Amino acid sequence: MRKAIIVEDAIPPVGHFSHAVILNGTVYASGQGPQDPETGAVPDDFEAQVRQTLRNLETVLKGAGSSLADVLKMNVYLTDATRFADFNRVYAEFFPEEPPARTTVSCQLIGILVEIDCIAAVREE
Repeated sequence: MRKAIIVEDAIPPVGHFSHAVILNGTVYASGQGPQDPETGAVPDDFEAQVRQTLRNLETVLKGAGSSLADVLKMNVYLTDATRFADFNRVYAEFFPEEPPARTTVSCQLIGILVEIDCIAAVREE
C-alpha cells in the first residue's frame, strides 16, 4: 500500500509534493537541500551545505521509518562539478563503510549548492 509522508521536523516542501512515499517496504525520499529546519538559514560554505543536506535527508528518512544506514541509492546534484572531491570527503563522514549506490550530476540549482534524494529500505519492526 502506497503511503505519502510529511515529516513534522523537516523543512516544509516548497511545492506540491511529499517528503517521502513508502511502497512495499521501500522509502522514496524527495530531494532535500541545505536549509536549516530550525532557523531557515542556508550555510554559505559548500561543505556545511552538504552536511546540512544529509542531516535533512536523515530527518525525512527517520520520519518514514528508515535511516541513512538503510539507503540503497542516492542521487546527488551539485552546482559545481569541481567540488566533487569536497563532496566525497563529507559524504564519507556519513557513509564510512558500505556506502549506497550513487549517481552524482552537475546541474543548475536555485539558491543552493547541493540537493540529494534517495531510495531506502523501511526498517522492519
